[in-house]
Amino acid sequence: MEEEQLTQKTMTHSHISREDRFKIQSWLETEMEYSEISERLKKNRSTVSCEIRRNSNSDGSYTAGKADKRARKRRLQGKRRSKKLLLNPSLRKSILYHLKKKKSPEQIAGRKKTKGKEYVCHETIYQFIYTEQEEWKQYLRQKKRKYRRRHGTKQREKEREQAKKRWITERPEYINNRSELGHWEGDTVRGKQKTGSIATYAEKVSGYGKGIKIRTLEAMPLRSVSVAMFKKIPKYKRRSMTLDNGKEFSEYEGTERDLDMTHYFALPYHAWERGTNENWNGLLRQYFPKGSDFSNITQDDVDRAVNELNHRPRKRLNYLTPYEVFIKGLKP
Repeated sequence: MEEEQLTQKTMTHSHISREDRFKIQSWLETEMEYSEISERLKKNRSTVSCEIRRNSNSDGSYTAGKADKRARKRRLQGKRRSKKLLLNPSLRKSILYHLKKKKSPEQIAGRKKTKGKEYVCHETIYQFIYTEQEEWKQYLRQKKRKYRRRHGTKQREKEREQAKKRWITERPEYINNRSELGHWEGDTVRGKQKTGSIATYAEKVSGYGKGIKIRTLEAMPLRSVSVAMFKKIPKYKRRSMTLDNGKEFSEYEGTERDLDMTHYFALPYHAWERGTNENWNGLLRQYFPKGSDFSNITQDDVDRAVNELNHRPRKRLNYLTPYEVFIKGLKP
């Protein structure tokens, strides 16, 4: 009971961000319950269910990009509430006076209503402050977190994230010596500046590879498509993943939970620690050389290159192909 109460206290009613919406989309695609989504986002369940209900598509599906546009449009309409205060200087002056007296917008609005004076709801006051009169924020007793100045937090957040990672030094020796199938390494192959990338994954024993064309290095979209791809692979063939430290893999904790696949990270600037993947990337560069414009490359182009690589005989496999070892189960 105490644990449940503690959990409820940690939940917030704060606004859903664009990043939150991509998380919600990926979790809904795995048929995750609203209660679990709210726990992961650290937000109240009603906030999550309201977000999905209000911003879903007409067919009931939820798309992060469209949901974010709907929410922004609704906020823009909310600015119109401020019009009453914009057109009434005396009302503005009265509200500012009470704010300086340390009264909250709820108290100001409630008092005016009980006194029968010109009424304005507290949400209108908040909207007016945050969209029209930002200098009034200093008089709010509880400033909304996103407007507070925070010193040094980016560095501290980075340090916390680094501390949470499971480094390759913790990876068991049987993974290092390729004695068991199902251990992967991942990275990205990048095209000419801002023309796209290919997320690459290579299995250590067989050298069997996967490639996903991505337009940007945003973590949530990559996580979503990677989870969908690996779920098609039998569990005993997806036991662990060792990744590069790029920001595109920052959602690894969610991927790890969704796939029940232990994730490790190579040490910074130690690309050789992902030797299988680095070698595979070098082979892929035969099809997509460095400096190539990736804007015209499609997933079909990537799939064709990956298919050829997976059917290419390898000396270390005694001239079997990665496909024969990984898919057919032949022993090199």
